[in-house]
This record gives sequence, C-alpha cells and structure tokens, in this order.
Amino acid sequence: MSVEKQLRRYIVPNMLAMVGISCYILADTFFISCAAGANGITALNLTLPIYSLIFGIGSMIGVGFAIQYTLTRGHAAARSEAMFSYAVEWEILFSLIFVFMGILCPDKALRLMGADEEILATGRAYLRIVLLFAPCFMLNYTFTSFVRNDHAPKLAMAATLSSSLFNILFDYLFMFPLGMGMAGAALATGLSPLVSVLVCMAHYLSDRNTIVFHLLPPSIHCLFPACQAGIASLIGETAGGLTTTAFNYILLGLSGNTAVAAYGIVANFALVATAIFNGIAQGQQPILSERYAKGDRDGIRKVLKHSTQIALGIAACLVLCTLVFSGVLTDIFNSEGSVELKQYATQGMRIYFAGFLFAAINIVKAGYFSATDAPGKSFVIAMSRGLVSITVFAFVLSRISGVTGVWLSFPAAELFTWLLARGIAGGTDS
Repeated sequence: MSVEKQLRRYIVPNMLAMVGISCYILADTFFISCAAGANGITALNLTLPIYSLIFGIGSMIGVGFAIQYTLTRGHAAARSEAMFSYAVEWEILFSLIFVFMGILCPDKALRLMGADEEILATGRAYLRIVLLFAPCFMLNYTFTSFVRNDHAPKLAMAATLSSSLFNILFDYLFMFPLGMGMAGAALATGLSPLVSVLVCMAHYLSDRNTIVFHLLPPSIHCLFPACQAGIASLIGETAGGLTTTAFNYILLGLSGNTAVAAYGIVANFALVATAIFNGIAQGQQPILSERYAKGDRDGIRKVLKHSTQIALGIAACLVLCTLVFSGVLTDIFNSEGSVELKQYATQGMRIYFAGFLFAAINIVKAGYFSATDAPGKSFVIAMSRGLVSITVFAFVLSRISGVTGVWLSFPAAELFTWLLARGIAGGTDS
C-alpha cells in the first residue's frame, strides 16, 4: 500500500475521532453558557487544566504502551503481548490520584486554579464528578490506542465518535430536561468513555484481535520507555491546559472574569484545532513505527512529508475561517450578549489562531520523533510549545501589550518552537 493510502487510512479516522472529542467539549461550553452564563464558562475554563492533565496522563500511557507494542511485536513477542496489560494496570493506578482528589479536595483544586467564591459555587460539582470518572477517561486511551495499532483505525474512530455523540445528547438531557445544571454536564462527560470502551470490545472479542490481557504485576521497567514514547501525547493533551492555567492567572489580573470567559471561548475553539493536529500526529504513528522497525528510511521521510503538508493545509483553512467568522463563532457562546466579552474573544481568536500555522508542524514533528524512537527530541519540542516558551511569552508580552500580548504569546511561542524544531531535526526536517 502506498504512503498516501496508508495515511488516509489512519489519519482521517483518527482526525475525525479527535475532533469528535473536542466537539463534545464545545457542546459542554455551549450548554453551560446557556445554563450558567459567563460564570459557568469561567468555571469550566478553570477546570480545563485538571481535565487536560487527566487526558494527558491517560494519553501518554495508552499511546506510549501502544507504540512499544508495535516496535517490539516483530522481535520480542512475549514483551509485546504484555504491553496492553501493563497499560491497563498503570492507567488504573494513576487515575486513583484524581479519584481521591475528587473525594477529598475538589474545592482546593479549584481555588488553586484561581476560582473565587462565586466561581467555586458554580464549578464545584462539575470538577468533583470529572475527577471521580478519571479511570474511565484514562482507560479509554489505552483501549482506542491498541485497537488502532492492531490495524483497526476505523473502529477506534467509531468508538470515539459514538462516545462524543452520547456526551452531546446526554449533556442536553441531564442539564435541561432533568435540571441537573453543570453537574449534569460533568456526568454526561464522565459516562461517555464507557461507550467508547464498549465499541472497542467489538475488536477485542473478534477473530482479528491479537491483543490479550493477563493479570501481571505492573512493570516499572516497561513504564519508563512507554512514557518516553508517549511524552508528545502527554504534552499535546496538556498543552492547552497548561496554557490555560498561565493565561487565566494573567487575565484575572488584567481584566477579571470577563477576560477569562473570553479566553474560555478562544480556548475551546483552539481545542478543536489542536485535536485535528493531534489526530494527524497520532494517525501517522502506527505507520511510522512499523516502517522504523523495518528500517525503511525512505518510507519514513514520505510519511513525514505528507503528514506535514496535510497539517499545513488544514492550518491555513482554520486561520482564514477565524479571520472571517470570529464574531459569529463568539456569539454562539455569548448568551448574555456582553459587548465586552465579544470584543475580547473576537480579537483574541484572530490573533491566537495565527499560531496554528506553526503549531501544525510542531505537533506533527513531535509525534514523528515519538513514533521513531527519538523521545528526547519529541520532549524538547513538546515542552517548548506546551510549557516553557508559551509561559515565558505570555508573561513578557502581557507586560508590554496587556490582553493583546496574551493573545500574541501563542503565535510567538509556536514560531520559536518551529525554529527550535528545525534546529534539532537535522536531516529529517521537512
């Protein structure tokens, strides 16, 4: 099969699946804006960093062990066979941290994110329920990642899209007909991964399945290389949350809750864009890992080239859409008709999304290094765009240009990371 056909087979379903995940976050935001107004959006935005951390750790373990499963399948069958078991066990162990947080101290977690008493009252129930369902969120990544790497990318897509549709439907049912408010939104979100896992079971119970579960002692020896392989997925999932944390603190100091609500709107649309590029990065992973295991360097270069071209084409379309339709997109979540909120969000979206012209390449490149057993390079790119440069630029540019500087920090950080990636890529740079 040609590189182009292989990429279409893996990237398109994975992109659609990732967009499906982000769309239910948009649905959450829309329903919450209708039910709780700007305070609801602010509360949701303050919980996103914790939500992203749950997803990030789940993704790192699930994707990382799936990569190790593919890389070792040809020459270490016994080790490869154990990877799914290890992934499930480590997902459960890590998720218990969040479960205990949900039981013991959800208020402290929200205050740490910058919530005042008004926002705390609005978001307490939402965060508690999200934390209690952490095992479902994290295990979902393992189930879908291994299905995808076991040559069933369309089923992985169907699982994720089914989960997203369930979430959107039950968001509405729980929040409005049943009157559960933000707690209903959190409950719908928490239950939705179970739908995805059930769909994935169609593969695990089929004759085509090569993945088995054995009750084994969790292996620290296998955890570290898996986490190294999945580090780009961790940063890819948590980058939005880490950025949101820094931006929330800065915007609260500059313009209060309205600016944070505006960023909540921008951040939710940015989640969709990031999901698309994460989908491309994760979709190319099984192909790259298989070709790397076979020593097919020419095939690897072709995969990277085509993946980057696809990402850049989509990024250009997204930038154009936000330039033309940012006002319309903002109005969707501005249920109270706030002029100030619309001004902040419209300006922010137009400036912020320009950064995806570089972010598209950075995300694909980080995924490429993870899939080809170069976790150090992947880590450098992921840490630059997800934490270091974005935080530095946010604080520096906000001092110079206020709220506008906050919006500019994302394009500046992605440009810096793109230059850094070109420097460390060497002969692999596209």
